[in-house]
Order: sequence, then C-alpha cells, then structure tokens
Amino acid sequence: MAMNKTKTKAGIGVIGLGVMGKNLALNMENKGYTVAVFNRTIKKTKKFAREVSLSGKIIGTYSIKEFIGSLQKPRKIFLMVEAGKPVDEIIKKLVPWLAKNDIIIDGGNSNYKDTERRIKKLEGVGILYIGMGISGGEEGALTGPSIMPGGSKIAWLKVKKILEDISARYHGKPCCRWIGSGGSGHFVKMIHNGIEYGDMQLIAETYHIMLSIGMNNDQISAVFKKWNSGKLKSYLIEITAKIFQKKENGVYLIDKILDSAGQKGTGRWAVMSSLEYGIPLTIIAESVFARILSSFKRERLYLSKKLKIKSLRAKKPKIKELKKAFYASKIISYTQGFELMKAVSEEKKWNLNYSNIAETWRAGCIIKSLFLGKIAIAFKKNKQNLLLGNFFLNEIIDSQKSWRKVIIYAAQTGIPIPAMSSALSYFDGLRSARLPANIIQAQRDFFGAHTYERIDKKDGQFYHTNWTK
Repeated sequence: MAMNKTKTKAGIGVIGLGVMGKNLALNMENKGYTVAVFNRTIKKTKKFAREVSLSGKIIGTYSIKEFIGSLQKPRKIFLMVEAGKPVDEIIKKLVPWLAKNDIIIDGGNSNYKDTERRIKKLEGVGILYIGMGISGGEEGALTGPSIMPGGSKIAWLKVKKILEDISARYHGKPCCRWIGSGGSGHFVKMIHNGIEYGDMQLIAETYHIMLSIGMNNDQISAVFKKWNSGKLKSYLIEITAKIFQKKENGVYLIDKILDSAGQKGTGRWAVMSSLEYGIPLTIIAESVFARILSSFKRERLYLSKKLKIKSLRAKKPKIKELKKAFYASKIISYTQGFELMKAVSEEKKWNLNYSNIAETWRAGCIIKSLFLGKIAIAFKKNKQNLLLGNFFLNEIIDSQKSWRKVIIYAAQTGIPIPAMSSALSYFDGLRSARLPANIIQAQRDFFGAHTYERIDKKDGQFYHTNWTK
C-alpha cells in the first residue's frame, strides 16, 4: 500500500481491519475516496500496508489521535469491529477526540437495542450515529454489499453518496436504502440473517431428502443448478450447486465436512424478538434449534445405534414435488420475517418501507434472489401479510399437494425436516377458522383463574368459572 504522505485528509475512516473492514476500505478507495485506516493491533495495519499496493489514497494510522487528525471535518468514522463490548470500548476512546456533528457508523452485526442505546448516549454530546447492516460477506464488502443504514437521518444525508457508491447495484440502482430511525438498520439486518438461517436450513433438509431417495452429489448439484435458472434463482442455490461439485484428491469435499453447524447469534436474536413481540417466527426458530441439535454429535452417534426406527413403506417424492415443498416453505419463512418487521416498526414508529427493504436485498447480500422482486411488487400493492396477495397465495395453493407429500415421506422414513414441517403447520394454523386454543383457555382458567372470552356473548367481557362445582 502506498501510504499517503501528503497533507491531504481522508473523507472517511475505517476502524477494524479484519476481512470485512479491509475490503470495505479497498472498496471505498476503488470508488475514488481517500480512506484513513486504523486497527487496535498495529501489526494488522502494517500487514495491510504490505499486502496491497494502491494509489496512495489510503492513510495508515497507528493511534486514535493520528487517525482522528487524518480525517476531514465533520469526521466520518466507519466501525468494523466485533459486535458488543468492543464497539462500546472503541466509541469510548473516540468520543474525547470528536466534535459536534462528527459521524460514527457501526457496520458490524450489532444488536439493534445496543444501537438504540448508543444513539441516545452520543446524541447527548452532539455526535451523530448510524447503525448499519451490511450483507455480502468478504466478496460483497469488496465489490459491493447490500447496505441497510438506520439511526440519524442528518448523518445519513451526509454519508449517502459514499454508501451508495460502495453498495451493490441491481439494474443500475444502489442496494442501499435509508431504513429509518433508531436501531432499524441493525434490526432489518438481524431479520435478513434470520431469513438466511431459514433458507440454509430448508436447503439442508432438501439435500437430506435427496440423499434418502438415492441421489448422488453430481445429481444433487445438477438439480440445484437447474433450480437456479428458474424462479428459485438465488445466491444460496447457486453456491449450493457448486459446493456439491468441489473435490479434494478425487473425493467430494462435502462428504468430508463434519455435520455440526455453528452460528454467531443474529438468528437467535431474531427468535428472541419474535417472542418479545408475539410474532411466530417458527422456521427461523427451528433453523436455530437445528444448528444447536447438530452440535450434539456425540449424543447423536450414540442414540443412532439405540433408537432404531422401522421405516414405513413410503413413496419417494419426485424432484418437482420437492421443489414445490421447498418453495412453499420459503414463502412462509419470508412471510414470517416481514410480519416481525411490521410489528416492531409499528411499535417503534419506524415506518419501514418493506418494498424498499426487499429491493435492497436483491443484490450484494447472502439472500439475494429473483424471489425478492416478487416481494417488492407485493408490498407496493399491499402492505399486509404476503399471503394476502394473489401471487403468493396462488403459489402456495399450487404447492400444497406436493408440500404435504414430501412431509409425509419424511415422517414415514424418519428424516428430520423441522423447518419445512413447521412452515406447513404455520400455514395450516393461519388458514384455520377455528383452532383448539379454547381448551387451553379453559385449562388456564381452571388452574389459574386467567379468565376467557365467550363466542356466544358479544359483550366483550372476560369470564371466570368455578370448574370444581
């Protein structure tokens, strides 16, 4: 890297030179911006200098004081550090050096509640704060990610051009839209990650069924490749097809990978928010639990020998039936994610634009897909539940028979498909005019005098019965 040795100051600074931070700094430099960089570990800054050779538009700094001094006013500081305590620690070090109207942008996977706390605290000393979701991984950070900024609207107007310039493009339009006030940017990114969990789990369950019906890696790859040329076209389907083709020493790499999945917390946060706001997020919840269950490898190995089942004779699903089951479940997953966004938006008065959010995800991010275009159109026509729109309602109706066949097959052969089956249960619950919750209300009233409403009375009153008399 050709360190900037002139007195030219940077238009923006990046703190945190991990993979994402480095690539975002390079992205900014490639778009013509002069960028100051700093990392708590000086070795990383020096290593960054050795790794790349640029045009001199990156200024390497080795202290907070030097970093702040290298920035134009009002200062624009991009934080790419680990979420949680590290963000608070770096903010604490920055504040004494900052002035009124300086801007801090947190581009990490912070909890939206932490973002709201930081906004309130920093606004008290005149510092503007943006909590911003970024999706696209290592490649997206370098070539153009999907960007979801929220927080200070004043700050957004000052950094809008930079953020749009470095974001992904879909048909020439930047995949960077203003989300709203408070922690909305990080909240929407959290929902994005939760939906990502659901998509990945549904793909994994589909793969499990494909194995059970005797398909090999080449055949599975071919199916996903074909799906990626139609309405299921997406980044995750595309990379899945490629994963099944990768070999090491003539052996498929997928068959060497331990079946124990990790997670970093955003999916769990989404599920916790669903409980807090009373919105069923069943597919994402089951996807989180499936990852947790996968980590019980020792127990699974032991019980696989002890808990043998006798599989029933089951008719193998056709690939076109499996495709419809996957697609219907995907519709439910996105329906649930947007329902949670709607509930929190109404509670916090964020006034989220769901069509804009779907369009922001159409390029640059992990869940980018053709499917999101239909969601964007649906929300332009109707801001209610996705299933209330004709397109998705008709797709679900068309998929129902195949969906049920796949789930019956999995149950009969002992294949766990928690996400796909919970999607169908949610759909069946949502379409039921009457559910058995009346017995639950009677039980609650019996043991706890929690009262209940009556359908034979229109007075809006709650009743209690002495059930033992």
